[in-house]
Order: sequence, then C-alpha cells, then structure tokens
Amino acid sequence: MQTVLLVIHLIVAMALIGAVLLQRSEGGALGIGGGGGGGGNLFSSRGVGNALTRTTAILAMCFFLTSIGLTLIAIRGAGSGGSLFDGAATQEGQAPATGGSVLPQLPAAPAAPATPQVPVSQ
Repeated sequence: MQTVLLVIHLIVAMALIGAVLLQRSEGGALGIGGGGGGGGNLFSSRGVGNALTRTTAILAMCFFLTSIGLTLIAIRGAGSGGSLFDGAATQEGQAPATGGSVLPQLPAAPAAPATPQVPVSQ
C-alpha cells in the first residue's frame, strides 16, 4: 500500500511541476502555455489559464492528501506512534539515568595494550 501511494505521490508531484511551468507568468517571461488568442484554438488564452489554474489546484490538493496518507502509514508502521523522545524519558518525566542525555550512549573505547605490539630489537 505504501509503495502504491508513493508512486501516485511522485506522479502527482511531477504533474504539479508541469502544470506550474505551463502557466503563463504575469511578465510573460517563462510561461509557455496560453500563447496567442486565435479563434481556431481549442481554448482561448483565458480558458487555458482557467483550466491550468484549476488543474494546479486539484493537483495540489492531491499532493497534500497523498502526503498526509504517507505520513499516517509511516506513523502506523512505526509501532508506538509517538516521538523518539517519548521512549527516552522515564515515567516520572525526567531524563533517564544515563547522565541526563536522551542520546544513546556510545560504547567505551578499548583500553590501550600494556605491552608494545611490535617487537623491539636490542
């Protein structure tokens, strides 16, 4: 389920990028859609602008819904559903007895050998 929703999310994201790039900018510099207002076109320039605006809004809504869906699936799959810091604190609400840090403790460094490893010539 997560893989299917992730693929849909990526397709929606790419379509949203395309719809935004096709829109006519106010300066007319980067927009490649909606040029020419000839009567032979399927849409007039105003109709293309309205269709792209509506398409962008629908794609944005789908993007937000798939983002929320992926977040809910990730939370449910995590098991506890809480924060990482919830498991670090004790029941009294204080820091654990590992020196007051919520970070995991690193293992101690190995002790240095008492004798040299390389034979010494005399």
